Amino acid sequence: MSEETSKHSVDAVIRGGAEFLARKGVDQPRIACELLLSRLFNRSRLSLHLIGEQILEERYLEAMRRGIRRVASGEPIQYVTGQTEFMGHVFKTDKRALVPRPETEGLVREVLACAPLWQNETPNILDLGTGTGCIVISLALEKPSARYIGLDISPDAVALARENSQTLGVADRVALSEGDMADVIEPEMLDALIANLPYIPTSVWETLPAHIRDHEPRLALDGGPAGLTAIEQAVQDATFVLKPQGRLFLEIGDDQGGRVKTLLRETGFAETTVLPDLAGKDRVVSAVWPG
Repeated sequence: MSEETSKHSVDAVIRGGAEFLARKGVDQPRIACELLLSRLFNRSRLSLHLIGEQILEERYLEAMRRGIRRVASGEPIQYVTGQTEFMGHVFKTDKRALVPRPETEGLVREVLACAPLWQNETPNILDLGTGTGCIVISLALEKPSARYIGLDISPDAVALARENSQTLGVADRVALSEGDMADVIEPEMLDALIANLPYIPTSVWETLPAHIRDHEPRLALDGGPAGLTAIEQAVQDATFVLKPQGRLFLEIGDDQGGRVKTLLRETGFAETTVLPDLAGKDRVVSAVWPG
């Protein structure tokens, strides 16, 4: 192998791309390059070392150059590759919806761990602000007996969620709709309401890193002056749509646990619990509607 040819090996391309992205200030630049290549080769990122000496064809080199330029410009790697993994499943991911986060996996796990909810033979479950559909689809894959609804005010997000539901084989079990909860859900219809709504205060949104602020939909991030506008509305609406003993699960900002817990108690919810994420920060609130 000539020195010139070796510059185009998998290992060399990853190394060179990572060095370039690091100079551009991209976080975890090597992982970004590995994700780009694993997408091109349709294999896992961790298996790339098995083909480290393989020489990339020109079409792959050019694709890598395009991908690296997009990542260097600040575009999220998940949008560049067009996918991300969530709860062990691969979801199509693009600018139509927020990139699924590991923190939201914690929300899904809390729902799955709620034994009283699953004692219902066919619970009615709503995912409010469904985005990519990652929450409701992951639940449908784990608990197929329930009736699922994914709701979002963004028609683009609903279209993306439909694509994911079809690809992951749950389109017949997950109803996806555009609109407000009050227009779609009947009173006392739900056994559980799950929501990952925008919870970042507007002043904080303006200071977010460019790869988030300039690329991900503001509608899915900006939660108003205190970050609680959408959450407050959802809590009020939940009192009408939840059955007696129905359950509410909310993802929240890491400094909002106390305020959301107080809001729920003042609204009449019981058994209010704030749960931490893997970093020990407040992330999920659960509560029961007494009816």
